[in-house]
Amino acid sequence: MSPLSDEQLDRYARHIVLKDIGGIGQKRIIDAHILIVGAGGIGCPAIQYLAAAGIGALTIFDDDIISLSNLQRQVLFTENDIGKAKVEVAKVAAQRINPDVEITTINQRLTAQHLGEDGAAFFASFDAIIDGSDNYQTRLLVSDLSVTHRIPLVSAAIGQFQGQLGTFRGWQEDKPCYRCFVGDALDPDDCDNCSEVGVLGAMVGLMGSFAAMEAIRVVTGFGQDPAGKLQLFDGLAPAMRSINLPKDPHCKSCGTPPQT
Repeated sequence: MSPLSDEQLDRYARHIVLKDIGGIGQKRIIDAHILIVGAGGIGCPAIQYLAAAGIGALTIFDDDIISLSNLQRQVLFTENDIGKAKVEVAKVAAQRINPDVEITTINQRLTAQHLGEDGAAFFASFDAIIDGSDNYQTRLLVSDLSVTHRIPLVSAAIGQFQGQLGTFRGWQEDKPCYRCFVGDALDPDDCDNCSEVGVLGAMVGLMGSFAAMEAIRVVTGFGQDPAGKLQLFDGLAPAMRSINLPKDPHCKSCGTPPQT
């Protein structure tokens, strides 16, 4: 493991003095590669804080363009960015924060084709996945990819004044995957995500920042292991609580199929 440079020692000094991270932990951050699915409300603060933390490489999936209604919560974008691809603007913003971060942008939606033979090579380099997508179809696909390629998944979601976040390692015998939690959930035909129900912008920032922290936890191993628990945030109360998530023994992604 190569030593940190003088510039890195200065830039990341506030991490390095943390006894649970230190120089070794910061080097792990610098060497890490994180996949981020969704460069929207959750993805923006996650990208921002991971870049600032010195994550070595980020790969960002998103096929959307920036609209005026995004600016209430998607903090990497400005009015001058309206009409541009989210991934490209996010890349420029992240490298403005930290030019040492290598960023790969994929201006398309993550699809089932990434479960194929080419997927093994593509996913081999990732140390963690952050899922900030806004629909069950993508979330379940990301969960299945996490299990297939054995990559820890940090899944964050928001709605109105509520947020939830969990870290999943479903390939392990005693840990659930995201599919264990939601089953085969379907997206309603008559609801256009947050445009229909609304969302508090600051809640999105909270969950995206929390997702970044959990990805750093995956990489460095600081603190307690959160896998198998779901963190719930109620912005109206305000209050937060943690619940245990059981593993579904017959989950079609990470469980054992029932005997016929």
